[in-house]
Amino acid sequence: MTDQPSDKTYQPKLLIVDDEEGYVNILAKRLTKRNFLVKTALSGAQGIQQLRKNDFDVAILDLKMEGMDGIEVLKIFKQMAPQLEIVMLTGHGSEQAAREGIKFGAFDYLTKPCELDELVEKLLQACKRRGCGE
Repeated sequence: MTDQPSDKTYQPKLLIVDDEEGYVNILAKRLTKRNFLVKTALSGAQGIQQLRKNDFDVAILDLKMEGMDGIEVLKIFKQMAPQLEIVMLTGHGSEQAAREGIKFGAFDYLTKPCELDELVEKLLQACKRRGCGE
């Protein structure tokens, strides 16, 4: 008997913060089908409001957004919920900024557009590091 719940019993709680509404909606639907409990925010400010109201295991955070950029949001998230694991998404050519995000506590980063399987794997790795479902 193992202490680990099967993938079917525990649903990681995920927050997606990105200002591209169409992308967010599609990604949320696809990740919900992959057993994640998904909430979305279309700005850094909305993301902060969601984090105030909910407990998340992992977040996907776009680097380039109107208003607050992803690094600013990352710093605030880490103050509010230091245990939250964050995967940064960056457009091509912004890898240096994404590496800066890791310096400020992001789990890892992926370049957009990324394969769904690669994103799911990265989210599950982040959840495992956080101890989701234990």
